[in-house]
Amino acid sequence: MRQQSRRDSTHSREPCSGAFTEGGSGTVLAVGLALVLVFLMAGIVLLVQAQVAGGRAATAADLAALAGADAARGLAVGDPCRVAADVVARHNAQLASCTIEGQPGTIVEVRTAIAVPGLPWQARGRARAGPPPDTVLPGG
Repeated sequence: MRQQSRRDSTHSREPCSGAFTEGGSGTVLAVGLALVLVFLMAGIVLLVQAQVAGGRAATAADLAALAGADAARGLAVGDPCRVAADVVARHNAQLASCTIEGQPGTIVEVRTAIAVPGLPWQARGRARAGPPPDTVLPGG
């Protein structure tokens, strides 16, 4: 009788009922948890890439708007939007739009876009630069 009970415990199925025991379920659970962790980490990596691309787009827009505003005020040589486009290109971004505003045409607004690796959309940046308003200047 002892030999038969030992033999039954080594099999994965009980002889009379045909039901399987839970042998190997820990492996399935571990593989499932590992897959969840892999997908979670992939999602985090994509979010970080989107954040980095957004920062790059904003930086390119800021620098392009400042350079364009300098050109609009005569502090740099060239057309303001052409100067802004050159700065944006140096930052591996695309110039989405460039507008010159203000009474003397010294305020430059720039919009940029950068592709986000692994995602179907682009990160966008927007900046506006020009001289300070008269109320900020001393004596204004």
